[in-house]
Amino acid sequence: MLAVSGNKRQRAARDRMAAAARGYAALGWPCNPGAHPPAGGDRACSCDRVGCPDPAAHPVSATWALQSSADAGVLKRWWAERPQANIILPTGRVFDVFDVPAAAGALALERIEREGLSVGPVAAVADERHLFFVATRGAPVDEDEWWSCHLDCSPETVVETPGMRWHCRDSYVLAPPSVLPYGREVAWILPPTGGALPDPLRLLGVLSDSCDAL
Repeated sequence: MLAVSGNKRQRAARDRMAAAARGYAALGWPCNPGAHPPAGGDRACSCDRVGCPDPAAHPVSATWALQSSADAGVLKRWWAERPQANIILPTGRVFDVFDVPAAAGALALERIEREGLSVGPVAAVADERHLFFVATRGAPVDEDEWWSCHLDCSPETVVETPGMRWHCRDSYVLAPPSVLPYGREVAWILPPTGGALPDPLRLLGVLSDSCDAL
């Protein structure tokens, strides 16, 4: 009986990534399989790179930007092949994401609630970062209106908003319920509801102030 229960728990753990990917697809959010922490051994990432710089937090494929899909059949096949794969969400398509230190994110959420401001989905990357999902800016005509957060950017060089990253085109975020090394997880603080996402420029001021307050 214990063995049967254990097998059920293992199946549920494997299936939750596929179920989450299907849920994002139902919202119209393209997904892509990501690396994950191996079940055993001393490695932090399932990829082949020695000393992976971003363990369990990057896409499996180098062509993730082209392959990302919201097609239920495609997602079913991907997660059948890689049931433990984390979930990658490309940004700059349906949404952008403000990525801030967790302490700044907590301050921002307190202010948002206190002032009754508009907010969309918010996720926590362990106790390290908060991800605020906003309406995408796509590719505005005026390039000076924003900075493009490519994967190798160092947000600390942006003097006005230290520690903040704006994930837009050519970037991605790790989605709940993805798992990171050492038992860390990505989880929703405010899950998506399918409603309209907030204007990024309105939320930018709140997050910038919260980062400055640290």
